Amino acid sequence: MDNLIFSLNATVPVFLLMLLGLFLKKIGWLDDGFVSKMNTFVFKVPLPALLFSDLATVDFSQVWNMKFVLFCFGATVASILIVSGISCLWKDKTIRGEFIQSSYRSSAALLGIAFIQNIYGTAGMAPLMIIGSVPLYNIMAVLVLSLFRPGQEGLDRKVLKQTFRGIITNPIILGIAAGLAWSALKLPMPYILERTVDNVAATATPLGLMAMGASFDIHKAFAKAKPAVAAAFIKLIGFAALFLPIAVHMGFRKEELVAILVMLGSATTVSSFVMAKNMGHDGVLSSSVVMLTTLFSAFTLTGWLYILRSMGLI
Repeated sequence: MDNLIFSLNATVPVFLLMLLGLFLKKIGWLDDGFVSKMNTFVFKVPLPALLFSDLATVDFSQVWNMKFVLFCFGATVASILIVSGISCLWKDKTIRGEFIQSSYRSSAALLGIAFIQNIYGTAGMAPLMIIGSVPLYNIMAVLVLSLFRPGQEGLDRKVLKQTFRGIITNPIILGIAAGLAWSALKLPMPYILERTVDNVAATATPLGLMAMGASFDIHKAFAKAKPAVAAAFIKLIGFAALFLPIAVHMGFRKEELVAILVMLGSATTVSSFVMAKNMGHDGVLSSSVVMLTTLFSAFTLTGWLYILRSMGLI
């Protein structure tokens, strides 16, 4: 019951912020122009600040576990390859980029540490899970959204050049790189700078969620119900069912398993919608998957925790 209450506390407020954005759009307090600018702002400022803040203050030398990091990296690569293959089944090729991204990309940086702290009292292995998965999440998101952008006609030198430029200039990638460099160089974080960055980063989730809700078109979402449900099932159940037994076989236990569970089976991150919108996609499929996974992750995560605890693994 405690885990269910925690999951509901973590997910229902997120879902309600989406509904608030939708409500404000319906009553005319938000219009398309403002929502578009808010999406762009979240993508370029608060989200990079959030990732920088998460990574810059972590002392990885004290908790480094190469086996765990490589597992997180390998599971993420395998997940991306699997959903890339599944995406070929959809007749509408314009949704492939959004389907791939929303199927594999978890809200690990946003919810992972809080979830593990609630159970164990410390962040545990969450920072290492972030290192093993989040940079790859973002690099591959830029790649697939660039390659499968609506109207894109195959691969050529121009497309590859634009994709490479998009990766190295992507604000989220830059935020991760800056955070890793800051941590590796062991630079001090002055209180004034830390508070400023934290205050900016704190706006990422609420603004991103309200913008996503305001951009949500329920009629278009129903038109793409099948790929949205398929992506949500893969995100919440499919990958966890596939990779958790492998993790157990490799000897991962307790906070390691919880971190892996968050990586594999938590809700699709809000930034997937923001990135899709800012890279030429309509964002409808992404927002649908985020809403579905956010709504149901409270129950699926609780179910996975119950199974792991019943087996004495956590």
